[in-house]
Amino acid sequence: MAGDQRPLIGITMGDPVGVGPEILCMALDYTEIYDSARPVVIGDPEIMHMAAGIARTGLKIRAVDDLQTAVYEPGIVNLSPASGLCSDTHKWGQPSAETGRAMIGYIEAGIDMAKSGQIDALVTCPINKAAMKLAGGIYPGHTEILAQRTAAREYAMMMAGSRLRVVLVTIHKALRDVPSALDENQIATVIRLTHQALGSRFGIAGPRIAVCGLNPHAGEEEMFGHEEARMIRPAIAGAVSQGILATGPHPADTVFYQAVNGAYDAVVCMYHDQGLIPFKMVHFHDGVNTTLGLPIIRTSVDHGTAYDIAGKGIADPGSLMAAIEMAVDHARRIKYPA
Repeated sequence: MAGDQRPLIGITMGDPVGVGPEILCMALDYTEIYDSARPVVIGDPEIMHMAAGIARTGLKIRAVDDLQTAVYEPGIVNLSPASGLCSDTHKWGQPSAETGRAMIGYIEAGIDMAKSGQIDALVTCPINKAAMKLAGGIYPGHTEILAQRTAAREYAMMMAGSRLRVVLVTIHKALRDVPSALDENQIATVIRLTHQALGSRFGIAGPRIAVCGLNPHAGEEEMFGHEEARMIRPAIAGAVSQGILATGPHPADTVFYQAVNGAYDAVVCMYHDQGLIPFKMVHFHDGVNTTLGLPIIRTSVDHGTAYDIAGKGIADPGSLMAAIEMAVDHARRIKYPA
């Protein structure tokens, strides 16, 4: 490996009126980040200047055109400009169509940079679905934008921490719509994507995957539902036949305790809150959202825009720092496998 071996990590600024800009400044004020990464922010120069003051840092915000020749060292935040918002009309916590369009633009620019190889991995700061709607966006979240723009036909959302990893079969679905949205092939695909990611990105040999049931007590022999027998169990059997160490369906009221205590490397969950409630009980401040199945590496914070505290300099950058660390680790493992 010649030249600077630190991965180039693109970080989108997120919602311009949320906590994204300030947690970015707080995170990049830690000099240790530059020991392992070359971070570049994809966002707005004016807003980042404001955020650097709010975060009480002495960071210099520097717009760059050529990422390869930029200087990556503590105290300097290299920024690839993707919007030109006006600081005079900027109001923290108050999204508009303009800020919503800018927010979407950062994501699209970051994805394109990752696809073209300009950056080694993409980290995303929080966005807001209502702000996306104001801007005319048609997607319910980051994951769906990433899948569409990278033409990924199979993808899944993982929430990852040091003690627990959960992967979702359905993501942003109303609870009443979950049973009809499930099918055996989809569940099997998520199990397979989880197995592949645990090996290639997390470096786990022979990963152990627990698969949740949908119903109480995993259906209790179809007393409380038929999804386990008709869809989930056959999907697990198919995975096992391919050499994947998958077990279940497990009752959701016990499997997360077992996973947190080391019995499993990941838990495949049938719907959003089934996985995210236990995950955030354990990793509220340091959890990372990462998308499986994409042709690029993408990690993200596991929290929202926090409009109520945006601009106050009190947001916690812990999840963003964990997302950057994971992006670096995965980029190194993918680009330079042992």
